[in-house]
Amino acid sequence: MPDDVTALSRRSLMMAGGATLVGLGTASAQGASGQGLPGPERPVDTGKVENGRVSFPNWRGPSDRPAPPPAAPLPPAERVGFAIVGLGRLSLEEILPAFGECRKARPVALMSGSPDKAKAVAAQYGIKPEAVHGYDGWDALARNPEVKAVYIVTPNALHRDQVIAAAGAGKHVLCEKPMAVSSGEARAMIEACAAAKVKLMIAYRCQYEPYNREVVRLVRSAKYGKVRLIEATNTQTMSLPEQWRLKKALAGGGSLPDIGLYCLNGVRALMGEEPVAVQAQIHSPDDPLYREVEETVAFTLRFPSGALALCSTSYGAHETRSLTVQAEGGAIALQNAFAYQGQRLFLSHREGKAEAREERVLGAKNQFALEIDHMATCILENRTPRTPGEEGLQDQILMEAIYEAARTGQTVALKGPERRPSLTDKEKAREQARDQAREQDAKGLDPTRGPEPEEAD
Repeated sequence: MPDDVTALSRRSLMMAGGATLVGLGTASAQGASGQGLPGPERPVDTGKVENGRVSFPNWRGPSDRPAPPPAAPLPPAERVGFAIVGLGRLSLEEILPAFGECRKARPVALMSGSPDKAKAVAAQYGIKPEAVHGYDGWDALARNPEVKAVYIVTPNALHRDQVIAAAGAGKHVLCEKPMAVSSGEARAMIEACAAAKVKLMIAYRCQYEPYNREVVRLVRSAKYGKVRLIEATNTQTMSLPEQWRLKKALAGGGSLPDIGLYCLNGVRALMGEEPVAVQAQIHSPDDPLYREVEETVAFTLRFPSGALALCSTSYGAHETRSLTVQAEGGAIALQNAFAYQGQRLFLSHREGKAEAREERVLGAKNQFALEIDHMATCILENRTPRTPGEEGLQDQILMEAIYEAARTGQTVALKGPERRPSLTDKEKAREQARDQAREQDAKGLDPTRGPEPEEAD
């Protein structure tokens, strides 16, 4: 083919293509105004805005779970500003990244004993250089109006003094578990926050995680009748004897307050009642790792309803984080119950003449983001946290009883909680609405419903 013909053909094609694009653009514009060809600008795809939230109609068929609505975060300036106290592994690997999924909270200040690390982290998260402090920077933190709350993420023995300092600075407090290293310290923390009229919440992340919440709902609804046995196991292996978790002066104990606490708090949460007696055993091998703290603990809790909880925790066993519930009419098994992710929920029950086993699949959510946003909501709406300081105090009292039972080899009788913050009628109504929403979601009764109220409010 001659060169001039080839050039002409190419020019013709380019001109035709340009005309086509112009035509498509015009048609698109007509579609946007409701005229011309139907296109992606129709409401089924563009959605609508109501009360500042964007929503879309459900586009999936009736056999598929509907997608949740788009996230509706508060504008950055309206979110609760948090100061993160302590920049160890948990803060850098889980907590600070979780703020990216928070709807109501943002990091605005840091407190660390490592200036170079704090400076690097501040730059990564857009935190102002003047909002980076050492552990003696409470006066400067108090003067920062952007900081409404602090998240204490330091070794256990430091919690008391740092919580009291935060309360003195007029800041609300979210404190990592375990709350302290003794019940006496926990009481002092509660009293300091009450005197300063600031909120105190303990970071029991599993109580905000959807799968753990579903197990709580199933048990408390008596779906399978009365609970007879609960088994909770949380184990992992340890190394590096110089780390703070193996130093009693900083940790207060070994596997029990660190990872066994998830078993203790978890069974209390799902039963909704307090144990009346405990038996326990502790074993530590002849190993330099366990010169100061225990390796393995097994304890049994007896509840007023007659249920027994068999709990075990260890620093010397392969990672297992499981929770099972045996009830009169069925069983519940939650794999990876206390892990950061990977939860799987299985239900077993009779179905006619057969034994049915089903897996219940829920939407995955970042449990750190959920707990942080819960604290932010409580601050914004003046609500009582689901896991207040009194929750942490009760666990401290129970852990002391577990150590005593193991030391004496005797059953230790337990008293009820010393005190609980009372919920207002409005807060009780919210809790009831959440339980009903979770039940509907589990049964698939309302396919258009979005996230449960706690996450959407």
